[in-house]
Amino acid sequence: MNLRHEPMRWGQPPHSPEPWPAQPGAGPGLPGWLEERLFDQRIVMIRGALTGEAASGIAAALLTLDASGPAPVQLHIAGSGGELAAALAVIDVMDSMVAPVHAVVTAQAEGAVVAVLAAADKRAAYRHARFRLTEPRHSGVTGTADEVARAAGQHLRELEEIIVRLSEVTGQQRSRIEDDLSAGRSLTAPEAVEYGLVEEIVGKA
Repeated sequence: MNLRHEPMRWGQPPHSPEPWPAQPGAGPGLPGWLEERLFDQRIVMIRGALTGEAASGIAAALLTLDASGPAPVQLHIAGSGGELAAALAVIDVMDSMVAPVHAVVTAQAEGAVVAVLAAADKRAAYRHARFRLTEPRHSGVTGTADEVARAAGQHLRELEEIIVRLSEVTGQQRSRIEDDLSAGRSLTAPEAVEYGLVEEIVGKA
């Protein structure tokens, strides 16, 4: 009798199913069994730069969990900036959801990811999380001078939407939000609470 021994895959339990594909573009991939466990717990993660590809995966996960029931979805954020269009794609999905989104900044939130944080129904941070207010990047546009000018105008209008949302969420004046984005202001977790960006700090003092 022939016995075939399958090699054990490190990073997942023995005899587990094939790993799920890692969420595209959202930082280093997690083992498939871990992503499945997180999804079962209604947890979606933002890791690394928020690109268009990453936004598509995050939006699909949010929509799937929203369709499965009204329980809150946890959005764990460790994002290092990204594109404005990608942030707006995720924000549009969050605005359309029935299930509330509870965001927790686990490591850092910068640029476009801060805009996504502001769209959550509840916002918290771990004690040593860090924040950086910067203008989200504009995805590269090529074409004629008129096409580039139109794209730049659209970017400014979308950036204004983000500024208005941040002002409403934090209670800060729009002029201060604009100044802080231009200056690239950094905040600790306690400073983010004082600023109004998050509502509470998670964990022991």
